Amino acid sequence: MWVGCHLSGLEVHVLASGSDGNCTVVRCDDTAIMLDAGLSGRRITTLMSRAGIGPEELTGILLTHEHSDHVKGAGILSRRYKVPIYANENTLICSNIGAVCEHMVFQTRRPFSIGPLTIRPLPISHNAAEPNAFHIACGDRSMLLATDLGVVSDEVFAALRDVDLAMIEANHDLNMLIHGPYPPMLKTEIRSDRGHLSNIDCARALWTTSREGRRIFLAHISKNNNTPELARRTVARTMCCGEDAVDCLMDPEDVRSIVL
Repeated sequence: MWVGCHLSGLEVHVLASGSDGNCTVVRCDDTAIMLDAGLSGRRITTLMSRAGIGPEELTGILLTHEHSDHVKGAGILSRRYKVPIYANENTLICSNIGAVCEHMVFQTRRPFSIGPLTIRPLPISHNAAEPNAFHIACGDRSMLLATDLGVVSDEVFAALRDVDLAMIEANHDLNMLIHGPYPPMLKTEIRSDRGHLSNIDCARALWTTSREGRRIFLAHISKNNNTPELARRTVARTMCCGEDAVDCLMDPEDVRSIVL
């Protein structure tokens, strides 16, 4: 875990990524935005403190979609720290986050700016109203957050080829899912084109779009149908690289800070 003073460049602080909640803070210069807020407000502020970030620094909270593991703490953080919520209209309608200080509506595929950050919401395939991935750039550095996608779209493929950091879902190991405790209907939903990306499908997408210098972070790893070690091993073998070239959160207390 990196903790310290504000550095130049694009900073990505992964506070949580998995079945129990998802939350990432991206910072460039004096602007900090939160991508999803899927834990309690108290838990999020605790993890932010561990990463050296104060909630009062936030300029906006961006929502990928309305599911609880992505929006749980968004309302309380917005109200308590006067942080606007950014989402497309369908996500806002379906998000049960209560009153917030301000709504900022964006349109999928249409880039917008927050300070020096340029955000491009990309459409993805998931069982939600209008889910998005986020391509984010600051100066000559960029990243992609793409989770909760049953398949990798052409637009996500294009972004994977472009970015300096690819944060992409490696949700489940197919064998663990098939032989695991979930009911058949849920297993079918997870494996569908509107479900979640498996380790091997994630690995194939990264291999297909591989480029020198790109960093890889595996996100939204299932606690019941996967392990961090298995996800890293699967991707590393497909990419023909060492496992140390593939990063992820290793346990619920882990926080990762990446400077590009």
